[in-house]
Amino acid sequence: MFSTELMLDHIRRWVEIETPTERPDQINRLVDEVSDDHANLPVSLKRVPGSGGCGDHLIVRSNWGRSAPGILVLSHLDTVHPMGFIESRLPYRVEGNSAYGPGIYDMKSGACLAHHALRQTAMSGTGVLGVTHLYVSDEEIGSPTSRAIIEKLGREAKYVLVTEPARDGGKIVTARKGVGRFDVTIRGVASHAGSKPHEGRSAVRELGHVILALEGLCDEKRGITVTVGVVSGGSKANVIPDLAQAAVDLRVPSLEAAEEMVARILGLKPRTEGVTITVTGGLNRPPFEQSRGSKALFDHAHALAAEIGFRLEGVHTGGGSDGNFTAPFAPTLDGLGPDGLGAHTDHEQIFIDTLAPRAALLARLFQTLR
Repeated sequence: MFSTELMLDHIRRWVEIETPTERPDQINRLVDEVSDDHANLPVSLKRVPGSGGCGDHLIVRSNWGRSAPGILVLSHLDTVHPMGFIESRLPYRVEGNSAYGPGIYDMKSGACLAHHALRQTAMSGTGVLGVTHLYVSDEEIGSPTSRAIIEKLGREAKYVLVTEPARDGGKIVTARKGVGRFDVTIRGVASHAGSKPHEGRSAVRELGHVILALEGLCDEKRGITVTVGVVSGGSKANVIPDLAQAAVDLRVPSLEAAEEMVARILGLKPRTEGVTITVTGGLNRPPFEQSRGSKALFDHAHALAAEIGFRLEGVHTGGGSDGNFTAPFAPTLDGLGPDGLGAHTDHEQIFIDTLAPRAALLARLFQTLR
């Protein structure tokens, strides 16, 4: 049904157009390519102009099944790799069962497979529910300009399928942690470290207390992690530092845990007199908890995979995706792209023998969901 050679060549074309999130001109080149790839299909295209320094978004709607809620497919075209990475660090190449390239695993291959599944469904005339495929340009930075579109389409959908890559040997993602991001600013009092140290109030010392307090919120049993990832502070070795800053990452498995942890982080208090702490930020991706509807959707996909000839397993992961935004509104299934490894690295790759089975699974989902 699906030609691995044809799909791999198509994926190569998309990968060879480098698309760092911060290069909307490059992303728009790929949006042009993706739009052209839909020529002669029974679909309509709507291009949403980029904003906030991000590229355009593309909404593809099937001409069938528009009278009722249908299937929303979520893909992103942006990558974390900088321009020139494909030349200097990660050239497109095939070695054995692996194909390498920037963003090939996360997630141009999954987006491309969904396109082929839509094409096959359209050509066979077997689709019942309408399919809307949304390609966004800013997922790697938290989807700030596409979130409203994702949530609007998610509310209108009966099912949501996300083409992020498969995990851990081909497992599908059935739940994701919520993600929070915070910036901590600490202000103290500067003074001479030699002659007047007692007059100073060290922001860096207070930062040490803050780091221990934040990382002390980690709770392995509850699946909660708090990571202080970037810190800065001070100006000179002989000056009591009056400014220190930290960037903080939060991962939580449930909305209840999210509300608790956000309140605790925003409520940080200084331990040093004369020092102030300001915390900004919050939850930027809600937890994707497996609902009853999402469990039923996974069970359906599991049965289809068995018919195709492979075993589909589910996994919960700490990484966020655009599926976090739709899970509160519609049954959502994530990780539908091919298997591989090395997302965001200089050895990013997909396993070629997983392309056809995963494309077939997407097509069967398009054809059988009611």
